[in-house]
Amino acid sequence: MQENYQPQAIEQEVQKIWEESGVFNVEPSATKEKYYCLSMFPYPSGKLHMGHVRNYTIGDVISRYQRMAGYCVMQPMGWDAFGLPAENAAMQHGVHPADWTYSNIDYMRDQLKQLGFGYDWNRELATCDPDYYKWEQWFFLKLLKKGMVYKKTAPVNWCPNDMTVLANEQVIDGCCWRCDTQVERKEIAQWFLKITAYADELLTSLDSLDGWPEQVKTMQANWIGRSEGVEMDFPVPELAEPLRIYTTRPDTLMGVTYLAVAAEHPLAKHAAMTASPSRTGSHVNEIQAFIEECKHTETAEAAMETMEKRGIDSGITALHPITGEAVPVWIANFVLMGYGTGAVMSVPAHDQRDFEFAVKYGIAIKQVIFAQDGLNDDCSEQAYTVKGVLKNSGAFDGLTSAEAFGKIAETLEQDGKGTRKVMFRLRDWGVSRQRYWGAPIPVIYCDDCGTVPVPEHDLPVTLPRDVVLDGSQSPLVAHPTFSHVDCPQCGKPARRETDTFDTFMESSWYFARFASKQGDSMLDATANHWLPVDHYIGGIEHAILHLLYARFYTKLLRDEGLLTCDEPFKKLLTQGMVLKDGSKMSKSKGNTVDPQGLIAQYGADTVRLFIMFAAPPEQSLEWSDTGVEGASRFLKRLWKQVFLHTEQVQGLRFKVQGNLTEEQKTMRRHLHQTIQKVTHDMGVRIIFNTAIAANMELINTLIKFTDESNNGKAIRQEVLEAIVLMLSPMVPHICHQLWLDLGHDNAVVRETWLAVDESALVQDSLDYMIQVNGKLRGKVSVSATATNAEIQAAALADEHTQHFIDGQPIKKVIVVPNKLVNIVI
Repeated sequence: MQENYQPQAIEQEVQKIWEESGVFNVEPSATKEKYYCLSMFPYPSGKLHMGHVRNYTIGDVISRYQRMAGYCVMQPMGWDAFGLPAENAAMQHGVHPADWTYSNIDYMRDQLKQLGFGYDWNRELATCDPDYYKWEQWFFLKLLKKGMVYKKTAPVNWCPNDMTVLANEQVIDGCCWRCDTQVERKEIAQWFLKITAYADELLTSLDSLDGWPEQVKTMQANWIGRSEGVEMDFPVPELAEPLRIYTTRPDTLMGVTYLAVAAEHPLAKHAAMTASPSRTGSHVNEIQAFIEECKHTETAEAAMETMEKRGIDSGITALHPITGEAVPVWIANFVLMGYGTGAVMSVPAHDQRDFEFAVKYGIAIKQVIFAQDGLNDDCSEQAYTVKGVLKNSGAFDGLTSAEAFGKIAETLEQDGKGTRKVMFRLRDWGVSRQRYWGAPIPVIYCDDCGTVPVPEHDLPVTLPRDVVLDGSQSPLVAHPTFSHVDCPQCGKPARRETDTFDTFMESSWYFARFASKQGDSMLDATANHWLPVDHYIGGIEHAILHLLYARFYTKLLRDEGLLTCDEPFKKLLTQGMVLKDGSKMSKSKGNTVDPQGLIAQYGADTVRLFIMFAAPPEQSLEWSDTGVEGASRFLKRLWKQVFLHTEQVQGLRFKVQGNLTEEQKTMRRHLHQTIQKVTHDMGVRIIFNTAIAANMELINTLIKFTDESNNGKAIRQEVLEAIVLMLSPMVPHICHQLWLDLGHDNAVVRETWLAVDESALVQDSLDYMIQVNGKLRGKVSVSATATNAEIQAAALADEHTQHFIDGQPIKKVIVVPNKLVNIVI
């Protein structure tokens, strides 16, 4: 064994052994229970950052531990490879997006291997590979046939710089998340998946996800947003169709003083085009200008809460469904056409947003809900939003809010003007994107045949390579051979869909493709063997969209007969961010740390050890250069202890024989207490920093253990072997070499986890700390089987105790089992 630890040479050799032996390549086992561990796959941006390193180290540690615990473990890796950044890079560097992407994949794959992650590389996939997205197109057509897919014109967030639709979550402070351009509200034709058809199941099945953080489940539940209310019609004399609204507070109906509609609502368009006695020509112009202004407002519902609420009187009135009174209709920027009906009833006295709008524009405020005790229900300064008792509500006066809900709903239903309804905040998933680097949507438009699915034998519809990316629009639109195609039904000239799929489509089923043979079908039977994923690791930023879409897609695949599970991920770990100087690492802040440089300086095991030791997985990790150096010193200390031991024993193996001394018993007890703790930390709590700390304490105890007898050498061998096994999931390279140096022929990666020797935990005696009035005054050793009375007697007899009691009467004696005795005088 070499005296000095040389991580780079060791790690390269060990990684070569793993690759040549295929130790991480896995197939279903007839004798072992499966364990599917998966970290969210990366976008191939060019190089790994510390967030990647933390995510994948956590997943690798879990996978290695579960393999040692006896499971048949699958841990795959792939690439979320489509997306606009590749197009931007192509324009910036003058390369094709495919070339840029695959070059980055090659580099990042090498980085992952250098970090020693135990992936089954036979299962590697890239979502930009036609063999992958072919099945996405195939499944889309299946859903189209079932009526789960449709196309409609809808308002969207539009980035005029990137020339594409943005999801609400991709709009930050009204600007594009990529280029910081002010977004616009635009109406375009888009393809949608009917995720709302699964809203109720997506919500109720959250209760089955016991292994998910409550925070994530709450975020998803709020996003789905189930509510019970009443849908009702306000007739509009000027129009043929009434205004249909939905409210969860029908008890406030008698307090409605105005209605508000979205700028895209047909009523708003009518008001902007038609003059009337209530709308002069100048007023129509003002309405047109306001509607145009609203086009530069994002469509995110959350944004409506913080933006300035603005509006304009449409000049149109609707009729109250119960009283028949005229109610003015306003066009407001806080109403979204994509949410509900695009129209809301406004009750300023009982909704703060409506109150502020009414005060701003001088609209009447009518209070109809009052506190039962008559106290603190004034709404002259702000809305009174709690439920109470109705007044100023005609026939409904005196009813509580709960009673009025039912009575008003019943009245509307009897008159044919409304009905009770369950609604969801969730909206259907728009999957169209107007960019090149994505999976083409497989439909064709024919003037005679309409929308025609691409025949299955023509899949995949692939991207043409001969394109010019200039940022103006998708090059697919004008591409002569891609956009122009013959209709597969009538043979006449037709047009191919030039939109591509939202990249969330690719990341919503990749975990199932990993689990399949990836042959000539979307999924095969082995996917049902491996799924659901037993442990999924990724950032909290994916708590809503990615996880929600993956859950939805799983249910779609189930209902198509391709999967049998209801949920994709059994257990979810959302790791914290990596911070430096209190801020998230980012290039713009100039506070990044290059993993490649650390590997070159310290070795991968040092990086892995620091990442695992610095903080529990769910908490943010504060970067520390001294912490990295400390991790390196610890590995050198471990290496030194094994070196000194092997030099001493010279290849001989010693076994514990005969009775052990108290010191030897104490050393073995500390060892098996550590095994017990580390097993619980890693297998149950999924906390690794405390597991590492326990091993550090064990090494410190071992260094003080200077017994040179044969039993002493045997115990030292046992302790060192145990430390190597316990640390091997975290620092696998050094542990591979140390395991061999300790005299084993088998690789440590093939070893099983340690068992606790219960006999080693038995103690003949226990030490109790003695307190007098809560202050430490001494220590006493008693038999491990001593009763409370015997423990008290021993403590009271202690000479130090007697000194501090000094003959004073004893009020009571408290014994804390296995810890202390507190004497109160």
